[in-house]
Order: sequence, then structure tokens, then C-alpha cells
Amino acid sequence: MTPDPTAAAAPALYRALSDGGVGGKRVAVFLDGGDEQARAEAAGAPLSVFVQAADPTGLRLRVFTPTREKGSSDSAAIAALSALHTRAGLLDVVEVTQGDPEARGEVQSAQLCGGEWVLRQGLASAQEVTADLSPTGLAGLAAWVGSTGRPNLVAELPSLAALDAFMPDDAAISGVNRATDTTGLVLYALGGPGRVDVSFRAFGPLKGFTEDAASSNMLACLIGVLGRRGQLPQDANLLRAAQRRPGHPARLTAQFAPLSGGVEVWVGGHATPAGAAP
Repeated sequence: MTPDPTAAAAPALYRALSDGGVGGKRVAVFLDGGDEQARAEAAGAPLSVFVQAADPTGLRLRVFTPTREKGSSDSAAIAALSALHTRAGLLDVVEVTQGDPEARGEVQSAQLCGGEWVLRQGLASAQEVTADLSPTGLAGLAAWVGSTGRPNLVAELPSLAALDAFMPDDAAISGVNRATDTTGLVLYALGGPGRVDVSFRAFGPLKGFTEDAASSNMLACLIGVLGRRGQLPQDANLLRAAQRRPGHPARLTAQFAPLSGGVEVWVGGHATPAGAAP
């Protein structure tokens, strides 16, 4: 007999990578597993993360949308780490495993830095490419490919105003991505309000979304490009980024270490409680 999802313990609702408690990604954190898909549908959050196991050295998680198992999500992992930090007595460096245990799942290292959890994205490499961005309305911009294994096209806009004014077109962005063998588009401008180092927006119609609200891996790809272009903060290994999807602001933190083959990157941020999930 299938358990009644309404009879299970209510999840805790978090906003991961929010900007002062606004925006980011809403995540319902369940402290136990079982009947995950039905409970995720009932939770009313875009993402639900179920803690399958926890001890001081790490977490095993499964992540669901209301309609399917997602596999892995950095935002969901950060919400779960924040929820379990004290309860499970987590060490400052742990391993996070996400996905179906029968498929082994995806394993990432996580560390607590200044009260924020950051997840290892790997080595971000970058190279300049020839790309016609005119179908997107961005003719004449230089283009780069940044990658930690999933390549994204990256371009710098001349100002924050130009970044905010950009209107995405799924067909045009998809065409440019196909032409450059990339999976998404990252647009950025240096600086921004609140003393951030870089402001960016992330688009991925080939990934199933027009514009993402909090994109850890796409920020890691951007950092690879910033490193190649000499635009990373000097005399520091920390970068503050603002993701500026209209109506859904996010703040992300990145630790980075320039290496000979690219930039080693960890990305994360705060996850703040947002009350009980509906």
C-alpha cells in the first residue's frame, strides 16, 4: 500500500542562494526518504531534497521536482547541508552523494566557508571562439567557451544596464549553442550593487529552461573565462556574484585557485529557512 504523503512529516522550506532572503531557489528539505515523488508533488516547491542518510562526514540525497527525479542539484544540496549542519554534526569538509543509489549517484566535496556551504565544481577551462551572436541581438561581442565538462558560451556586456535589458529568445540562443557545441549562454558585466565582483545571467533552452535563477555550474564556467581574461579579483581567492534573472535575484560565492590548466572552482552560498512548505 502506498503511504499517504500528507501523513509524513512536513518538510522545512529553504531559499538557497537567495539575495537577502529574496529570490534564489525554493527547496523543500525532507529529513527522511520514502514515497519521494508523491511527497515532492505535495510539497509545492520547485525542488524537494530527501535525506537518505547523514553522518558527520557527509550526506546521501535524492532530489525531485514535482514531476520527476532530477538526479542532482547544487541548490538542493546547499539547502540540505544548511538544514543538517547542526543536527547531524557535520564536519567542515564533507562528501555529498546525490541520485538513485542503484546508479551510484554523483559525489561532490563540500566545505563550510564563512558560514556558507560551497560545492566543488572542478577545473574550469576557457578558450576564445568565433561565434556569430547577432541572432541573439548581441552582434560584435567577443565569445568564449567556459567548461567544467559541460561547455557554456560566455560573453561580456558593456554595462549592467545592458545585461538587465537583454531579452532572451529561446530559438536564437539554441541556434548559437548548437553552432558552437555549447549547452548554455552566460552573459556578464563586471561589478554590480552590493559590492559584488561580477553580475551575470544564465540561459539554457537546450537544457530545458529559458533562464535559470541560481546557476552554480554556469558561474563556474564564467569564472574559468574570467581567469583566462585576467578579470578575477586580485590578491584574493573569493568572488561574490549576483545572478540577475528578472524578479528572481540570487547571490553566489565562489572560491577559486588559478592553475596551469584553468581555474579550480567551488561555488555555493547561503540557504535561509523560509518557514514550512505548503
